[in-house]
Order: sequence, then C-alpha cells, then structure tokens
Amino acid sequence: MQNEPKLEVWLRGPLPEVPALLQPVAHALLQAREEVRDHLEGFPDHLLWEKPAGVASVGFHLQHLTGVLERLLTYARAEALSPEALAYLRQEGTPPAAGATVQDLIANFEAQVDKALLQIKATDQETLTEARGVGRAQIPSTVAGLLFHAAEHTQRHVGQLLVTARILQTGLLPQNTSL
Repeated sequence: MQNEPKLEVWLRGPLPEVPALLQPVAHALLQAREEVRDHLEGFPDHLLWEKPAGVASVGFHLQHLTGVLERLLTYARAEALSPEALAYLRQEGTPPAAGATVQDLIANFEAQVDKALLQIKATDQETLTEARGVGRAQIPSTVAGLLFHAAEHTQRHVGQLLVTARILQTGLLPQNTSL
C-alpha cells in the first residue's frame, strides 16, 4: 500500500472549539506549523543565519513568525506590547548571544501557534468587527483584520522561509548570483 499524501489542514474538517468564522485562521496557522516542522527536518544549524543573495535568513523568518504572531494577537486583545515583546522585535534577525538551534526556534514558533489557537478558540465571533489599534500610531483595524492578517502573514513568511531553506540545503544558488 502506498503512502497517501496527508491532506492539507483545511481539508481535514472543522477544528473543535474554533468559532466557525475563525476556522480559516486556525487552519492556516496549523498548516504553517506543519510545513515548518516537515520542511526544516534535518536543516543544519550552521545555515540558520545565512542570507543567500541577501534575502532574509531562515533564523530571521523563524524569529519573525513567532514575534509577529505575538504582536498581532496582542493588538487583537486591545493590549499594548510589553517591554519583552518590544525587545524581541528589536532582536529579530540577530542570532541570540547564547546561540539557538533550528529546533529551538521551531519550538518557539510552535508554542506561539499554540497560544494563538487558544486565543482564537476564546474569541467571541461577536467581537470580530470591534475596532483595534495597531502599533504606537494606533492604525485602525479590527479583531478579524488582525487575526486574518496573522494567518496570511504567517503563510507568506513560511513560503519565503521554505524557499530560502531549500536554496541553502541544495546549493541551488551559485556564488555571487543575485535574485
């Protein structure tokens, strides 16, 4: 019997306890988590901060995925960013002083997805159109806007991360070549 490919998360049916209107957000985040785990299996730590042709490193994408999810969910709760979240933002893309492995950064992202799912499950659909401010400038958005952006932004960066990882692992990009 052949191994059948696993269906994408959105094709596996509704997720328990997730409000109907937020199913696509939860599906996208779970899909991103699976793709990061599956495609970075065996990715070497020494390539984590490499920037082929000057594009963002795999390490940056993993840090950014974690940080931006935290920030968008904070704004969706109508809260200000904590000093820790602001410090995290400032260090995104910089290798931690104590070092970090690919698995460390994946675990941080997965934990953030878990936190996001808990918040999504607790979100009352009646609040989705409530106004929320983004950043210090309090740029107008809504709870739904922030949650959906969290999903699409995550998907976008996962795509970039996977391409960068593939290039680094296969050596597809010759030296001195720009994209």
